[in-house]
Amino acid sequence: MEKKILMIIAPKDFRDEEFHEPKAILEKKGIKVTVASTATGTAKGMFGMQVIPDTTVDKVNPAEFDAVVVVGGSGSQTYLWNNLQVHKIVQSLHQQGGLVAAICISPVVLAKAELLEGKKVTVFRAATTLNELKKVGALISDAPVMVDGKIITGKGPEAAREFGQKIAESLLR
Repeated sequence: MEKKILMIIAPKDFRDEEFHEPKAILEKKGIKVTVASTATGTAKGMFGMQVIPDTTVDKVNPAEFDAVVVVGGSGSQTYLWNNLQVHKIVQSLHQQGGLVAAICISPVVLAKAELLEGKKVTVFRAATTLNELKKVGALISDAPVMVDGKIITGKGPEAAREFGQKIAESLLR
């Protein structure tokens, strides 16, 4: 059966390679990728990549997916960190036993959705991200990619390829 994954990107300033590299790896492995954002229209990456999302987060039915990936980039803090629809999607997928992944500053989304207590995670190191993760009792690692059960986190753009590979491995087990 075909695996389906939802990738959530900010409408502005998502990190190009944190979207593109995992997506390419997942599609190459035969996983169907659906892209969602918080707004309609073309989403723009920090380095100029343009993506037309397939849907918006308010129209997503988490039951249709095996996994969700929250892409990083500075837009994540603006558009995704406190987005309750995004929180509901990651919580729902987590509850149904799906895979939940986030890279760069986006593990904060998982923290705010109350999924990281006692979990080993990695994150792009900044005072704000570290504080948000510490607040919820996450166990912060300096590794490029961390897998803790059904939660996968990546540190930043340099980990994008390994992040994508770990997601594919976990989904296709």
